[in-house]
Amino acid sequence: MRSYGMTYLISAETPGEELRLLQEKISSLIQKQEGIVNEAKTPIKRGLAYKIKKQREAFISGLDFYLKPEALAELESELRSEKRIIRYLIWAKPKVGVARIKKEPIKTGSRTLTKEKKVELKEIDKKLEEILGE
Repeated sequence: MRSYGMTYLISAETPGEELRLLQEKISSLIQKQEGIVNEAKTPIKRGLAYKIKKQREAFISGLDFYLKPEALAELESELRSEKRIIRYLIWAKPKVGVARIKKEPIKTGSRTLTKEKKVELKEIDKKLEEILGE
């Protein structure tokens, strides 16, 4: 599974109870695709910088979730079919935990190849503390 973030705009004409139901529907769409909703943000009504689908205001909300990349297309088609969502953006969050910073040479006969060495973030933090003198 991959970590994703999503921000979406809901029509300002949507009543309060329907906002909650719409959020639950989006969460259930993700869970239906065997995804996991990590965090859902409360919708806030905001004025828009320009008209989107003839509207000057919208509720903005977002959520963080985990989903298999192949299930993302199905989720997007479901979001496009929902008329109360006037715009959405989904992005993949960067993976954390392992950083690749240095390549090691490997000799194989007459050729020299390079292999990336994985370094844990704890090691990077330790080096930074040494450099900064903390």
